[in-house]
Amino acid sequence: MVDAAPGGHDAFESGIDLLPEFPVAAGVPPERVEAQYDLEVGEDVMTKAVRLAGAILLGATVLGTTASAEVIKLTAELKGSNEVPPNSSSGSGKAEATFDTDSKVLTYAVTYSGLTGPAVGAHFHGPSEPGKNAGIALPFKSAQSPIQGTATLSDAQAADLLAGKWYANIHTAANPGGELRGQMAK
Repeated sequence: MVDAAPGGHDAFESGIDLLPEFPVAAGVPPERVEAQYDLEVGEDVMTKAVRLAGAILLGATVLGTTASAEVIKLTAELKGSNEVPPNSSSGSGKAEATFDTDSKVLTYAVTYSGLTGPAVGAHFHGPSEPGKNAGIALPFKSAQSPIQGTATLSDAQAADLLAGKWYANIHTAANPGGELRGQMAK
């Protein structure tokens, strides 16, 4: 502890220890020692403030990148008239999906009714423009309505899906090439 300096200063009388960097020298007024201490502490606070601002900016950048991720909704009306070639099925259905652009996960649900017989196959086909056929892009685990599932897509699959080049297709024995079809669109 430091005794009060000549002339008595409350901070020193209260028993506050001075930092070793700021020893009280003979004849140095306590106000000058305190001013030097405040300057050093102020620099330390400024350094911390700059570091905190940098961390906040980095966090905002990371969050900004994450915030650019998007969940895109896609739908398709399933009809026999959408098939290539078209058929006269009175069945109908709907495919609904969401695609998370960050995780590349496609979540889908497909429902249908009124088919000429049991479904023997169901999947997404692509890439293909409407009016053209393509191979299977993503098989469904089941062909029975309701069909639900998730899949992580490759970059190429995601690009084709988002470009409207995938279609949902339900196959039956009477229509092995597809009884109901619908192009997935945003």
